[in-house]
Amino acid sequence: MAKNDAEPFSEKLRVPNALTFDDVLLRPMESRVEPDAADVSTRVSKHVELNIPILSAAMDTVTEAEMAIGMAREGGLGVLHRNMNEEQMVASIGRVKRADELVISRENVVTASPGQSISEVDEMMEREGVSGAPVVDDDDTVLGIISGTDIRPYLEVGESDDVREAMTDEVITASEDVGAREALELMYDHKIERVPIVSEGRGAGKLVGLVTMQGILQRRQHEDAVRDENDRLRVGAAVGPFEEERAVAADEADVDVVFIDCAHAHNLNVLDSARAISETVEADIVVGNVGTREAAEAAVDFADGLKVGIGPGSICTTRIVSGAGMPQITAVAEVADVASQHDVPVIADGGIRYSGDAIKAIAAGADAVMLGSYFAGTEEAPGRVVTMNGKKYKQYRGMGSVGAMQSGGGERYLKEETDEEFVPEGVEAATPFKGTLASELHQLVGGMQSGMGYVGAESIPEFKQRAEFIRVSAAGQTEGHPHDVVITDEAPNYSPNE
Repeated sequence: MAKNDAEPFSEKLRVPNALTFDDVLLRPMESRVEPDAADVSTRVSKHVELNIPILSAAMDTVTEAEMAIGMAREGGLGVLHRNMNEEQMVASIGRVKRADELVISRENVVTASPGQSISEVDEMMEREGVSGAPVVDDDDTVLGIISGTDIRPYLEVGESDDVREAMTDEVITASEDVGAREALELMYDHKIERVPIVSEGRGAGKLVGLVTMQGILQRRQHEDAVRDENDRLRVGAAVGPFEEERAVAADEADVDVVFIDCAHAHNLNVLDSARAISETVEADIVVGNVGTREAAEAAVDFADGLKVGIGPGSICTTRIVSGAGMPQITAVAEVADVASQHDVPVIADGGIRYSGDAIKAIAAGADAVMLGSYFAGTEEAPGRVVTMNGKKYKQYRGMGSVGAMQSGGGERYLKEETDEEFVPEGVEAATPFKGTLASELHQLVGGMQSGMGYVGAESIPEFKQRAEFIRVSAAGQTEGHPHDVVITDEAPNYSPNE
C-alpha cells in the first residue's frame, strides 16, 4: 500500500481562535474627545463617501425606496434588495434620486393644459399627490399655474369649465441656474408655493422644471444628507453575480454603488462574473460577502469595496446548516488587513445588535457597517405592523429563508432548486416595531461616537489606528449587561432580549 503523504487529519484540530463581538471590548484610553464632536464620516467604496458609517441591508424586509431615501437623508446609504424585478429596481432608484431634487425635472413635473376641465385637473392632482401644476400649451410654453385654491367649490368656476378660466396667468418663473435661496425668496416675496423653471434665449419660456417650497424645506431639514455630483440622494442596489444586464440597468438609472450580492463571494465563478460587471458599469462595485484574507486577496484587484459576513446575521442559519462561517470580528480584521493595503473600504455586514458592536467592527478594520434586523422594525421598512400579545412587530426574514428564496433570493446562495427542494440558510421571524429610522440612527450613531470618545479618536481613520481590544470572559460578558436587577423601563438603545 502506497504511503499516504496527506496531512494527518489530527492536524486539522490545531485550529486558530476566531472572535466575535461579545468576545472583545475596546480598551479605554486617554482622551480629550467629546463624543458629540467625533466625526463619523467615512467611505463605503473608493469613490462614495457617507456622513455616517451606516448602510441598511439589501433584504426584502429592510430596504426598498422609502428606507433608501431615509438612509440617504440621514447621511447613510440604503441598498435596494434583489427580490424586485429589474423594472421595479430602476423605478426605485429613480424614486430615491428624485426625492430631494431642488429642481424637479420636466419629465417628472405634473402639468395641465388650458383646455382641460376643472374636474379632470382636480382628479389628476389628487392622483399624483400634488397641490398645483403649471399650465402649458402644446409647445410646453408656460401659460399659467393652477392650484387647489383656484378650483375650490366656493370659487366662481364649475367642474366643466376650462382650466384657462381658473388659472393664475401672471406666473413668476426662474432660470435653470436658480439656487435654493433665490427660489425661496421668490416664493416668500410673491406668496407662492412653486416656481416653474423656464428656458432662456431662443425658445424662451418653455418649461424645463419646477421648484417647490416643500422641496426646499425638505432639504433644509436634512443638511447631513449624502448627495451625488448632481445634488441627488445617493442609493445602492444589489444584483446577482451573474446578472450583468441588471447591473447595467442599475448603472444607467444612476445608482451610486452596485453590490454584487452573494453569500459566498470566494466562489471563483462569482469572482469572474463580478470582475466582468466591474468592467461594464461606471458605478462603484462592492463585492460580498467574504470572510477571509484569501477571499479579500482574490477580489481586491477590481473591487471598489468589500462586504464581510459569513453567517453572523440574526436570522441566518448558514453556519448551522453548512457548518461553514467565520466569527465576525476575526473576519473583518482578516479582510481589512488586505483591503487597507489597496485603499479598498470594508463593510461589516451582520451580527450587530448594539451600537457597541458597530463601533467594535470599525475598530477591527471596517469603514462602515450594514444592518438588517436593527432597521427591519422601523416605519420606513417594508411590510405592515402586526400585533402579537399586545406588542407591535414587523416581519423580518433572511434572504436565505424559504420565503425569500421563493421570491428569488435563492440565487444569492447559488441555489437553483425548485420550491419543493430549497435548502434554506435563514429563517423568517418578527422583530419589534421601533418607530422612525431617524430615532434609531440617532441612538446608533451616538453610541458609536461614545466609543470613539472612550478611545480618544476624533475621526474614524484615527479611531481605527488607536483602538485596542481586550478579551472578555463569559463572566465579563455577563458583567457588561445589566444584572442583579429587574429592568422597569427599557432604554431606547438597549433591550435585554436582543
